[in-house]
Amino acid sequence: MPPSDLQRATAFRLSFARRQAAEVREVPGGFLALDDDYARSHEHNQLHLDGPVSPAEVPALAESAMAALSHRHLTIHDDVLGAACAPRLIRAGYDHGTELVMTHTGPTPPPAPARAEPLDLPALAPALTRQQRRWMPHADDETIRHLVERRTARLRGAERVQFLGVYAAGGDLASWADLYLAPGDGIAQVEDLVTADLHTRQGHADTLLADTLHRSAAAGCTLRFLVADGDDWPRRWYARRGFTVVGRVHTFTRYTA
Repeated sequence: MPPSDLQRATAFRLSFARRQAAEVREVPGGFLALDDDYARSHEHNQLHLDGPVSPAEVPALAESAMAALSHRHLTIHDDVLGAACAPRLIRAGYDHGTELVMTHTGPTPPPAPARAEPLDLPALAPALTRQQRRWMPHADDETIRHLVERRTARLRGAERVQFLGVYAAGGDLASWADLYLAPGDGIAQVEDLVTADLHTRQGHADTLLADTLHRSAAAGCTLRFLVADGDDWPRRWYARRGFTVVGRVHTFTRYTA
């Protein structure tokens, strides 16, 4: 049988994590992705698991694999495995979260009057930095820098990686997102769609999302997906715009210093 949309999206995410990593270390049931240049970024220093591995072995596996890091972060891409690991990892001091893999099954919206514009990191960085400081007011400058500049590593992750933004009437960058395209596989992922706090409820995110869907379709990507926090409101916003949940991913985080 052909792979499901969830299997294809998962394979794309795992490939992206490998390609953007500065170093990959194989472990039972998955791999460890590392990048010393962005040591404060959990995205770039984490354990990816999709099995097969025994849930009883996962806490010790994580401790051994990430012994040199000041944090432990795991993404378990198999829902059954993640749910089975949760009790043990929670007892070991991990915070447990869920992510929803959502595919676009609704109609593609008509082109918006305004379009998103391609951005490079220097154009994106000031807005990213301001928003990151709003989210993490107690973070030091080095942490903020890593979380902003890590997008440089993302450029390696897929065949085509685009940073896109929508500007407000006054010239501020109001909303932005990443778009990852693999036309050869017919897959596109929208990632980190954010609207600056000062520009919410003005339609900028709708403009941006519609533009990413049109760009994906133009590239021949029939599978268009994103990942949403399982406990936050954007999942409902995406659902109203034609995205359907096809799978669940588990994340676990613990700090050691």
